[in-house]
Amino acid sequence: MLNLYIKIAIRYLLKNPMYSLINIGGLSTGIAIFILIMAYVKYEKSYDKFEGSSSVYRVYLDYLEGDSFVPGDAMTYNKTGLTLKEIFPEIVEYVRLYYFEKVTFIVGDKIFEQSSGSLADKNFFKIFSIPLVKGDRELALQEPNSIVLNESLAKKLFGDVNPIKKTCEIYQNGKKILVTVTGVMKNIPENSHYKNSFLISFSTQKKWEAFSKNDYELNWNNNNCYTYIKTIPSTNEEVLRNKIIDSDIEKNKEERHNIESIESIHLHSNKPYEVNENGSAKRIKFLTTIAYIIIIISWLNYINLYSTKFLDRGKEVGMRKVVGAVRYQLIIQSLIELMVLNSISIIIGISVAIIFLPLYTSFSGHILYFSFNDVINLLPTFLFLFFGVLFIGLYPAILLSNSSPIITLKKKINASSRKFNIRKILVVFQFIITTSLLIGAIVIHKQMQFMGKQSTGVNLNGVIAVKGEVIGVKNDSLLKRKFNVLKNELVTLPFVSKTAASDTYPGDHQDNLSSNRGIIIPSKKESLKKVFYNYAVDENYFSITGMKFISGKTFNPSVENSNTEVVVNETFLKEMELGNAKDAIGETLKFWNINWTIVGVIEDYNHFGLKKSITPMLIRYKDNSKNLLVQLEAQTEVEFAEVLEKIEKKWSAIFPVSTFNYEFLEKKYQLLYKDDKKFSDAFQIFTLLAILIAAMGLFGLTSYTCFLRKKEIGIRKANGASVYQVVTILNKDFIKWAFLGFIISIPISFYTMNIWLEDFAYRISISSGVIILAGILTLCITIFTVSGQSIQAALNNPTKVLRED
Repeated sequence: MLNLYIKIAIRYLLKNPMYSLINIGGLSTGIAIFILIMAYVKYEKSYDKFEGSSSVYRVYLDYLEGDSFVPGDAMTYNKTGLTLKEIFPEIVEYVRLYYFEKVTFIVGDKIFEQSSGSLADKNFFKIFSIPLVKGDRELALQEPNSIVLNESLAKKLFGDVNPIKKTCEIYQNGKKILVTVTGVMKNIPENSHYKNSFLISFSTQKKWEAFSKNDYELNWNNNNCYTYIKTIPSTNEEVLRNKIIDSDIEKNKEERHNIESIESIHLHSNKPYEVNENGSAKRIKFLTTIAYIIIIISWLNYINLYSTKFLDRGKEVGMRKVVGAVRYQLIIQSLIELMVLNSISIIIGISVAIIFLPLYTSFSGHILYFSFNDVINLLPTFLFLFFGVLFIGLYPAILLSNSSPIITLKKKINASSRKFNIRKILVVFQFIITTSLLIGAIVIHKQMQFMGKQSTGVNLNGVIAVKGEVIGVKNDSLLKRKFNVLKNELVTLPFVSKTAASDTYPGDHQDNLSSNRGIIIPSKKESLKKVFYNYAVDENYFSITGMKFISGKTFNPSVENSNTEVVVNETFLKEMELGNAKDAIGETLKFWNINWTIVGVIEDYNHFGLKKSITPMLIRYKDNSKNLLVQLEAQTEVEFAEVLEKIEKKWSAIFPVSTFNYEFLEKKYQLLYKDDKKFSDAFQIFTLLAILIAAMGLFGLTSYTCFLRKKEIGIRKANGASVYQVVTILNKDFIKWAFLGFIISIPISFYTMNIWLEDFAYRISISSGVIILAGILTLCITIFTVSGQSIQAALNNPTKVLRED
């Protein structure tokens, strides 16, 4: 009997190919998209999950601003970890990490730069469960001048040779240290907020000229370390947090220590001096919502089409009852059909997700995968959909099985009856969802456009930053002279208009900025306890980056005290209450126990991009910095290639033993919005797919409605109704439902998109134009989808239709 039911179900699907295609295609597409989105969501939520990670916390600083504390730096002092462990018995281990954005390795004749490494305490492997392939976990970072490499770097340096006890030279800011390999660790997973390619024992600091006594002696002066602690498993996070906050271990009432779970950092932390750009819990919530919206639309399409189509099978049900079929057999037949449709859709959906996973991985920039365990984790969702379809889909079967065979054989049950309002509710709900997504897509697109057009206060077009590690020049004054020679020689090259030197630049890693609190204005005899960022540049920096002076001028190197001159931005003046820009010139500031003189005031500019508000900025003078900025005036790719090759030759001639690299400042600045642009692209793609799925359902429903009303259409045409009148009558209900869905979607979209826009310091407002545009698009999609079937039905010969019926 079961085989017979399955054969009948398959036969019915093959007999109605369009109905089958829309139902199976819509549901399987929704399932595939849902799986792909959830694979990304799962990846983002998997950051820093390792053995014992639930007991690991990062310590950070809060700063007092006004009357309340706000989250401050992600870095703490080198004394923080040890002090906390001594005071709180819950803390069993701590580790300090001093981050290197980049260092230079020399092994034999190999010389290259390597990014992402750290100085690390010997307890590192007691907190982080990274497997050691070679070496002893207890001893690997015990002694000074020890280094642990990850597998990739070990192979890069030593090939297939066992690297244990091999030596290599490392350079940082021109200062050399000789280290011995004491271990090889597995590559740290990509889903880690802090990825190290190498670890150098923290005690090496004392022997490395790149560090001063103030760096390695325990103190509460420089917060330049990341501190992680491990607690006993039964520790209550909130209790420990409050105890640390109240402890005031650094004896400073204007700052305090705080903790956060390592598992929460990637999605919930966006502090100054983060190791890398973290993710966003808000974006993940939006993507998760989209995933469920898409599968719900697919589900609604499915049950809507199935229910209305099954009610058209009254004659079939009547015949079955006449020949002896009982009620439960009819219900089982309906149940089997639903299970066949569900099973086919789920199989196709999972297969499509697997096929498109590599493409989606490439788009997301992460290594995504989907395993059997992930299917198990999503099982509650699939079971809800499965049984939801069965429950609602069985309604028409029960309705028909309860009807008299005489009634079902005489005429069809009217699916468009006023009493049957479930279909209308489902269609309106679909319009609410799709219109909300449309408004969201338009808002996100406009915000991205706004950020692209908004002035940032700088012009980085055509500017490159040339940098590299210079080996063998031990005298700083000699290095400075060579650097100045290079600057002068580069401006003689074709397509090079100017050069400048700077420690950092807009869009660069925040770690290259210095920060300070408590700037004193001697004339006011007060200190402003707020975080200020500062960095050093030469006199040409403002010109090459397009920064504009409101008052004063750039630095004058020929002046004796040029090393104590600073240029500040407008926001700095407002924060310090220094009045207008002209009056600020010549004002004295005191920080780092040095008196500084303001010589210029520049217009505000967005150093950290448009997502963050402008911060007070001080720019100091120094003529020998990490980066050599070069303004290129090349127009074609050939000209760019030519001038870049000449720049590298000049660099190599002056610094024969060195590394060389460059980056375009404009491209790096745009990377600040990389994740937002990806989210925007993903949102728009998924919105289009959701609309496509909804349109498929609407198309199928329109087709079926036209079929049900073909006699009515024939009578109207026989009585003189025009094609336009018939189409209007058929489209009227769908347009009415679309309008109702549009009205309901407005407050929903307005609320949710304002939440998303809160992440941007500079943002658009959701205007009536956006709402109207979404409404027009919804109307156009609706009319375009339903009119094809309506026009075809209106063009049918009424004589033929009435004769057939």
